[in-house]
Parts: sequence; structure tokens; C-alpha cells
Amino acid sequence: MGDCRKAIGRLPGGDLIRWLNLTLLHNSSSSFSAFQIQEKQMDPSQELTSTDKEDTHELVPVVETDGPLCPPIVSPYNDRIRPLLDAVDRLRKLMVMEEGIELPTIVVVGDQSSGKSSVLESLAGISLPRGHGICTRAPLIMRLQHHSDPQPELSLEFNDEVVSTDEDHISEAINDATERIAGHGKGISNNPITLVVKKMGVPDLTMVDLPGITRVPVKGQPENIYEQIRDIIMEYIRPEESIILNVLSATVDFPTCESIRMSQSVDKTGKRTLAVVTKADQAPEGLLEKVTADDVNIGLGYVCVRNRIGDESYEEARIEEATLFQTHHLLSKIDKSMVGVPVLAQRLVQIQAGSIARNLPEIVKKINDKLNSNLTELNMLPKNVSSVAEATTAFMQIVGLVKESLKKILISGEFEEYPDEKRMHCTARLVEMLNQFSEQLHSSAESDLISDFLMDEIKILEESKEFSLPNFLPRTAFLSILQRKVKAIAGTPIEFVGKLWDYIEEVVMVVLMRHVEDYYQLQLATRRAGENLIARMKERSINWVMEIVEMETVTDYTCNPEYVSECTKLLGQKDTFMSNLFDNTSRPSTINIEGLGEIEVGHLRQYKYLIHQAFDLRMRMVAYWKIVLRRFVDCMALHLQLSVKNLVNKELEMEVVNESVASHVGGIEKLMEELPSVASQRVRLNRSIKKLRDCKAVVTKIMDRIVAYGD
Repeated sequence: MGDCRKAIGRLPGGDLIRWLNLTLLHNSSSSFSAFQIQEKQMDPSQELTSTDKEDTHELVPVVETDGPLCPPIVSPYNDRIRPLLDAVDRLRKLMVMEEGIELPTIVVVGDQSSGKSSVLESLAGISLPRGHGICTRAPLIMRLQHHSDPQPELSLEFNDEVVSTDEDHISEAINDATERIAGHGKGISNNPITLVVKKMGVPDLTMVDLPGITRVPVKGQPENIYEQIRDIIMEYIRPEESIILNVLSATVDFPTCESIRMSQSVDKTGKRTLAVVTKADQAPEGLLEKVTADDVNIGLGYVCVRNRIGDESYEEARIEEATLFQTHHLLSKIDKSMVGVPVLAQRLVQIQAGSIARNLPEIVKKINDKLNSNLTELNMLPKNVSSVAEATTAFMQIVGLVKESLKKILISGEFEEYPDEKRMHCTARLVEMLNQFSEQLHSSAESDLISDFLMDEIKILEESKEFSLPNFLPRTAFLSILQRKVKAIAGTPIEFVGKLWDYIEEVVMVVLMRHVEDYYQLQLATRRAGENLIARMKERSINWVMEIVEMETVTDYTCNPEYVSECTKLLGQKDTFMSNLFDNTSRPSTINIEGLGEIEVGHLRQYKYLIHQAFDLRMRMVAYWKIVLRRFVDCMALHLQLSVKNLVNKELEMEVVNESVASHVGGIEKLMEELPSVASQRVRLNRSIKKLRDCKAVVTKIMDRIVAYGD
């Protein structure tokens, strides 16, 4: 069986269209007495466009003038073309449209009582249900096929059933099927019924007859009957692959027809709309002007027909129709290429053939694309484990993937797994949090260097008096100020640690749930493991911070040379400060100290005997406090890095294994049992893949056949 894409490449769409049109007339000397092939007249000076080159033949009806004839409605396809329509019908039966792949379809629409049933009866040569109100209450897919056997074969397919019937009982069978699908009332349904008609002389066509459009519900119909019918019609006519057969009554103004409004909403130019005008004998006046003026954009043209009347046979109806359009003083003026059921049948056959030719290559491509997409999606689903060994392997793979992901985002700073989720760009976020922590410490009240300048120091010195030589700085005073300041900011690092671990927990949970989302039991276990571990590590960090805070209150120590440098620079301004404070005759209210700024000093002159010690104490504290704050931030950063490293490399894996495997009731197989949603997704994908493979086999076979004939 050849490759579909290779087949398409060997037979372009334009060649396929031309091949179908030519084949349609192959060996047609007897069957196509009413049609001949005619070359398009082209201006020799004009260069053929690509479209012209692909379509330089068209079917043109030749009028028989020797009297009414009654040949078959239309010649059947020969053995080259019939398989194309069969292939499309098989695709429709395989429900390929459920996969979002539209098929070339002739959709029959019309207002209620427009004569749809009469047109379809004339084409199929059978009687369809008649009555008041909506007769078609469900989409009726009519598959007409020329049958060499004089004995017709009719059957209905619905709800996965096939019911055989005959011409005498077909109307009753359709009504029974409709009631089973749409109920016994007058409501409608979108579930289709397929009518297969194999009969000698019928055109090879597949059409979908839809409920007639009505605006006013009758007794027994839902109030929103119009909306229901509109939605069904729009669903069928919206796809570009659909050919709209718009049935219009000659007795009404075309622009007022609701079916015209609907078809124009999806086919504004009318390029895929063909109009059949019924009841031509009831309203012949002005009909010629209606179908030639084309005020409603019917791009594929009009065909006027006469409905079968009373007990006329279909053969008698065709004779009467031919006589009408040849002899009526008004209707005979309408071009013969626009009148009669045989012309309608021929037009539909040709349009259908062209539509299949245009769309078949794209259908092949869409089937292949959808199949590949489904296979990829299926392969991305977690493996459905069936043994302890498979469950264990799958579990360890998941743990390994979690560990690798956390290494990237928490340690290495990589975020290609979450490029658009800034919360998952963890190293950047952690640095931001540390910077905010540092700013919070430095902006606290305890870090204010000039407010109530020297007053805290003076108060402490007054309470630290002891028997000692003057001008000796009591160490207890320095430690007392240091302890008070450290205790005042102690809550900030503890609060920061809580926020830090809350964020790390958020990240860890996102990664964990991403890798175990398809296993419900494993989700529960890993969530517990993650929450328990983070809670312990948070508690450990808080205890560590409290210890750091306590260490800062015990003693004053640093080997950082910046302390000595800063302290020396600040103390070096003491003499200038004292001179300006006490000796300056102008007695300024503010004094500038380099590194601190302008200081209010008016309140200090009353403390002349303590001011020297207070100044020394403040300058030493200013220099040392910078060291303390930096130590908090640096230690926090180091602790964070170590904690995250231990979390990723050791503790999380151990915690997940212990919580998931060791403590789980039911064993690892139960733990790795996939979610019902995943199981149903697997079933859906497998069903879709089988359907698409069956469809691919159908189109591959027909494309191979086309290539073989093309060769």
C-alpha cells in the first residue's frame, strides 16, 4: 500500500479535479445524452492562470429538442469514480468528523414547506415522510448509489443498528428511527440517521437533509425550536468543505428566506451554495428574473424544478417537468442548463466530485497530522504499570526527575522548565528576598544613627556608674545597648525564615505535583512527605536564627578590619564635634559628622561631663552595628544555601521514599495506580488512534488507486 503523502505529491489537486471531470464523461455516449464536454472559450492573447490551466473543461448541458425524454436521472459513476465517494462515505461512517476533520458534504437546507422532501424524493426515487410541521426531526444522511440490479436495496443505519427496508415501507421505517432518536413528540435531535438507497438510475450522491426552518413552535414543540434547528444547520454548513443546497420555493421572495440568511452568514460570496427552486409551476411569473438577477449571491447557480404531483410516478413527473419547461410561455425562457431534476442531479454529481477532489489531499494530511498528534500525546502519558518491578522503576524515575528539576531551579538557577513562570525562577527570587531582608534590617528604628543623638548612650552611662577612673568606657554600657538593639530586631530574621521556607515549599510542591499528577495515591504521599519535611526544616532554621540572635547578645566581637577603620574615622571627628558643641561662640543647633550627616545637638550641652563617653560609645556602636547587620544577612544566605542543598540532594528523596513506599498500605503497585482521568484519556486516545488508522487505510487505498489510474 503506497504512502499517502507520496500519492498526493504525484497527483496534485488540480490534476485530480480535471481527472474526475473527464472520468465523469468517460464512455458516456449513451448514458450522458443530455450532456457533453465543451472547451472553455479563452482569449488567445490571455495567459492561462493556474486555475484556468487546471479547469479548462466544464460540463455543459445540451438541450434535446425532439420531445420529452425520460432517461435515468443522471448517469452513474463508472468504476473509477465510485470508489472516491465510497471512501468518503466510509470516513463518515468511521466518524472521522469527531476528530475535527470535516468531509465534503452536500447539506440540504430550506424553510419549512419549501419543498425539500419533494426534491430529495425526486433524486432518490423513493417516498419520504410527509405531514404537517417538521417532518425531518434529525439529520438524515442520504447515500444514493446506482445499482445495476433492478431490485432496489434500502436500509437505515442509526444507533449502531442496521435496519433493512423497502420502497413501500421506507417512510414508516424513517419515522420509527426518528422516534427512537428524537422521541415521540415533535422535538428534534442532532443524532443522524443514515439512509442507504441502492437503486438503478439514481445519481451517486451523499447528502445530509436537515430539519426545515421554522420560527413559530407548534403544540408539542419546545419554545426554542428555532434556535435548536439553527444550531444544527449552522454546525453542518459552517465548515468550508460543505456544499450548501438551498431549497427555495418559487412562491416566496428569496431575500426573505431564513435559509438564505443562514447560508449567507457562512458563505457570503455564495461560492459553495447551489439553489434549487421548487414549485416553479405554481409561481412562474417573474421566476426568470429571480434566478438571473441573483440578488442573494448564489455562486453555484440556480436549478428550477417541478415537484411531483399526486400519484404521479417519478418517470411521469420527469416527463411532465420536461414538457413544462419546454412549452410554458414563461418557464421555457429559462436556460435549459437551469431547469429540471436531471440537471440538478448532474450539477450535484459534478459539484460533489470537484469538492472531493479539492479536499481529499487536505483530508489525508489532516488524518496523518491528527494521528501523529494523538500518538505523541499517548506516548507522553505515564506508563501504565502492571507489576511490582514496573511500579518500582516508574516510582524511582519520578523521584529522580523531581530531584533533577529541583537542582536546576533551586541550586543552578536554570528555569527552562518554567520559562514563563517567574515564581519558579528560584535563585533570582531568593536573592530578591535576601535583599529585602537586608533593607528591612537597615531601615529599622534600631539602625537610625542620628535620632535622639547620644541620648540612649547618656542614659545607659548614668545607670552604669561604678567606682573607676574617669573617662574609662564601661563595657557593660556597650553590651547593654547592643542587647537592646539586637532584641528589637530579633523578630525580623525569624519572620524572614518563615517566608523563605513558605516560598521553598511552594516551589517544591509545584515540582512534585507536576511529576506525580497522574498518580493520585502518589500525589497524597508525596504531598505529605513534602509538607512534613519543609515543616521540620523551617523549625530547624527558626531554632538556628534564634541561636544566632542569642549569640549576638552574649558578646561583642568581630575580626573584620572594617570595624576598626570605621570606628577610627568616626572617633577622629570627636574633637571638632566637642569644639563646635561647647567652644563655638555661635553655639550652632546642628553639627555635621561625616558618615552620619547633620546632627541636632542643642539638647546635649547640659550633659557636659558624660558627652565624651557617650560620643565614644555611639561611634563604636555605629561601626559595630553595621557588622552585626551584615553578619545576619551573610549567615542567612549561607544557611539558606546549605539547607536547600541538603533538601534537594538528601532529605527530600529520603522523605518521599519513606512516606510513599514504607508507610503506604497496599504496596507500590497501588501507589502507582493511575488516575481515572488518565485511564479514560488513554482509552480515548487508543480509540481515536484506531479510528484514524482505519481512516488512513481508507484514504491510502483510494490515493493509491488514483495514482495507479493517473499513471
